[in-house]
This record gives sequence, structure tokens and C-alpha cells, in this order.
Amino acid sequence: MTRSLPAEPGPADMPWPPPPYQHPVPSVTDEHGVRRFDGVTYATTPGYRPRLLDVLVPAGEGPFPAVVWIHGGGWLDGDRRYPPPTVPADLLRGSVLSAGLALVSVDYRHSLEAPFPAQLHDVKAAIRYVRRFADAFGIDPDRMAVWGESAGGHLAALAGLVGPGSPDAEALEGAHGVGSGDTGVRAVVDWYGVSDLVALAGHPLPGLPPGTDFPDPYDALLGGTEAERPALARAASPVTYADGPTPPPFLLVHGTRDGLVPFSQSEALAKALTAAGGEATLRPVDGADHIFLGCPDIPGIVAESVAFLARHLGAGA
Repeated sequence: MTRSLPAEPGPADMPWPPPPYQHPVPSVTDEHGVRRFDGVTYATTPGYRPRLLDVLVPAGEGPFPAVVWIHGGGWLDGDRRYPPPTVPADLLRGSVLSAGLALVSVDYRHSLEAPFPAQLHDVKAAIRYVRRFADAFGIDPDRMAVWGESAGGHLAALAGLVGPGSPDAEALEGAHGVGSGDTGVRAVVDWYGVSDLVALAGHPLPGLPPGTDFPDPYDALLGGTEAERPALARAASPVTYADGPTPPPFLLVHGTRDGLVPFSQSEALAKALTAAGGEATLRPVDGADHIFLGCPDIPGIVAESVAFLARHLGAGA
């Protein structure tokens, strides 16, 4: 399956000029004692925008467990600073910090900058970076989790499942940023992410307004030729790796009327994980569309997700 993964465009990370990701930028402490590290460069590739992350660390004595937040946007769009419009940023950040967890928000290359597995390489590079400089951040490197929505949910699932012993582990791990190190996590929260791109091949996307110049998200993510795409889709599907060695616990939250990513995608991943002996909690959001549109209790979903992460990361211990 390694040969099915496309090469990323552009040269790999180079030792010259010296990389700017040798240590975190200085933090700023707000009036509540929360420390912020904004716009930290965790990886670079010549000719491409630097990959950035932000870190929020609760007030008090650390080190704190950390949650890596991965934004959505169809792998074509999105920004580490903004949750989906249905989820207020202050609610998300405040809930995480109040639970005694640090929040790491990451950008990654969009699919027209580089096809899969570049996006997973970047998530893995961000995890390696935070682990390498955990002392500077006040983070416990042994207690990290991932949480993503939509395209970010897909990447969170892959980050939790792809590791030593997985098919194509080396090709999917990448060597960007600090280059090497453990990328394992202790828990995954996946909000309405894709899990089986092969099954989605026959699922038509909702129509876009006339004149909208928006590429097909799946074709853009996978790249390659039409003949190569089925193999690429399998390589990019979390269900492919569900029976790997010791997957972390998963919480899958998905609207039952999601018109963009069918609810059956989370059902399939939950089924594959439990069949392999893993722990997967599937939380249907009755009647909700993508990004939980139509759900009257967004704070409840956020609270459940944070409680799951806090429990598995031993927050407060």
C-alpha cells in the first residue's frame, strides 16, 4: 500500500536556513493566569506557508494534559483559530481550560497545497513538536489527546490509529518539523468525520451555488489518477487501521441527518473499532445536520466531549 501514497510536492524539510521551530515563542499571560503561545511555527517546507499552532495553558501549576484541536473545512479550507460557526470559540476554549486541560490548535496544509498524507504528516509533526517542548509549554507529554471536527475529525481518527505496526506506518508518519518522536495519543474525539472514503465514492455531495468554483474535496485530498484513487481512498480511511495495535478510546459524535458526511460513517468506524476489541462510544445527535446544525444543545455536546477527554487524560490528577 505504500506505493499508493502520493509524494508531496516540493522538497522535504531542509537544514538551511536554520528552522524556526527550535523552541516555542514566549508566552503571554492574561488577567486570568492563562498562558498563551500564539503563532508557533512547528514545521516548514520551502515554498509553502509555515505550519502554525497556538497553545493555551490553564492557570496554576502544571504540567497539564493537552488536547490537540484539528479544524475542519473539507481539507481545502479552515483555520486553527476558528471552530465551526455553531460552536462559540469561547465555549470550546473555556470548557477545555476549565477542565484542567491545555489546548493546542493546529493548522495543516490544505489539499491543494499538498495531497494526503500531507495533512496527517502535519498533525503528527504538531504532536511531536509539543512533546519535544512540553516543558516549555507546561504540558505533560505523556497525556495528550486529539479532537477534530469534519475534516479534522477524519485526521484526528487517523492520528489516533496510525502508529507503529500500522500498514504503511513510516509513510504515514512523516518526518516534518522536529523529525522524529512519539505521536501516540491517549484518546480521540471525532465530530462527524469521514471514516471510509471508499464507501463515500458513491455519495454525491450537496449541490453548490451556481458559479461556485470549489473543487471536489475528496478528489483534491487524494490526488492521483482515477485508476489510483480506490487504493488512495483505502490508505486515507481510518477504518483501514481500526484493527491496529491497541487503539485509544474513541468518542464519535455525529448528527443523524448529516447531509455532507453521512451518520453511517461514524457507525462504520465504531463498529470496526469494537470488532477489533477497541473502545468506541458512538453518540448520535438526533436530527442534526453537519456541524450540528439544528441541535439545540451545543454546550452539552462540548461538555460531554471535554469530560471524555478529561477522564482519559486524568485531568486534575
